[in-house]
Amino acid sequence: MRHFMGTKRVTTMKIFFAGLAAFAVCSVGALQARGQTQPSAQTQASAQPAAMDSGRKPVLVELFTSEGCSDCPPAEALALKMEQQPIPGVDLIVLEEHVDYWNHQGWVDPFSSMEWTERQRIYVGRVNSSPYSPEMVVDGQSQFIGSNGRAAQAAIEKAARGAETNVTIAAGKDSKDSQDFAVSVGKLAGNAANDQAEVWLAVVEDGLHSSVKAGENAGHVLYHAAVLRSLHKIGVAEAEGDAAAFTGNARVKFKSSWKRENLHVVVFVQEKKSLAILGAASAKVAG
Repeated sequence: MRHFMGTKRVTTMKIFFAGLAAFAVCSVGALQARGQTQPSAQTQASAQPAAMDSGRKPVLVELFTSEGCSDCPPAEALALKMEQQPIPGVDLIVLEEHVDYWNHQGWVDPFSSMEWTERQRIYVGRVNSSPYSPEMVVDGQSQFIGSNGRAAQAAIEKAARGAETNVTIAAGKDSKDSQDFAVSVGKLAGNAANDQAEVWLAVVEDGLHSSVKAGENAGHVLYHAAVLRSLHKIGVAEAEGDAAAFTGNARVKFKSSWKRENLHVVVFVQEKKSLAILGAASAKVAG
């Protein structure tokens, strides 16, 4: 783990390997210790997000990471394993959010954004901490070192036992650089009476990797899980009544540098104050 601006360091490799042993009980195969080895064709295929299954509880996993941080590849390997859906009854939805505070250390992460750094600041502010990498956040509530597989499994299992707000995404009209999606949020479950349930839509890209030329990971090829490309609030879910809490249409625009065949959208409902994730769903973008 590295604290913001790299002012403090603790070793994460022992945490990663110890936690991985617990996480791998539910998985198929073992993770690479670091993200420098290219996944096999079978691994790449299984890492693609699975279609939503109503019998599986969606759990949102956010990983704050950076290509400039040598402690981050083990956490990204864990995130890649999560995309293979190793936990029965759980639909793991991964968002890999690359922070920008490592960019002054010799390597500018091409996927980094100050927006993701600010999102992490909001999370760590709730626990009176500073931003650090790698950090994993499960369903907006559990925060821990991103390579800690044991903590990840415990947090995911806890989240899977919570209430679920149903979220559905239906793909609509598409064009060369955009696609429409109809979003519906069912009656809110597990929400706080004095909080506001915001509806967010993210665009995520799989299959991304970089040949790092400088910084702490110089000389390595890093392979990533679902990288967050954009994130926008599309509305607020209302808690009153038994009808759908939110229905709406969103047009998603794609940048030319994104590979459309590797894109999917994620919609999640998050409370503004508690940051708890009430529900989530994902859908593949039409190729």
